[in-house]
Amino acid sequence: MAASQKCLGKGSPAPGPVPKDHIRLYSMRFCPFAQRTRLVLNAKGITHDIVNINLKNKPDWFLEKNPLGLVPTLETPSGHVIYESPITCEYLDEVYPEKKLLPSDPFERAQQKMLLEHFSKVTPYFYKIPVGKTKGEDVSALEAELKEKLAQFNELLG
Repeated sequence: MAASQKCLGKGSPAPGPVPKDHIRLYSMRFCPFAQRTRLVLNAKGITHDIVNINLKNKPDWFLEKNPLGLVPTLETPSGHVIYESPITCEYLDEVYPEKKLLPSDPFERAQQKMLLEHFSKVTPYFYKIPVGKTKGEDVSALEAELKEKLAQFNELLG
């Protein structure tokens, strides 16, 4: 996996074509939604490269690929573009079936997806709390909400 350490912004040149037998992930290093797709790529051992996007100053070429300007966004060697975190993860699991992430039983698969939805409600706190602290804001209410959500999550697992 090759990753661009730099975040590409307005005026930056577009990356070249996606190499054969690779997939490209347009991401942002600290985006929890993009992290979900990164985890799937790594868990399945998919050869990929990562291009980090400056989400506050998006390049025009990125908006041509994804008019919503959101990450994660996947691009295939054939130029197909897939975006939205749950959709990118499901796509990867279907296109690279050698190591399935979800059970084949419909009920078990639904349970896994429900668990993921519960967890997705927790991930934004891992961004909001540090950013709030950096800005000198009182984040005690956010920390209390996070603890409550984690306790609920623990009950689901219990």
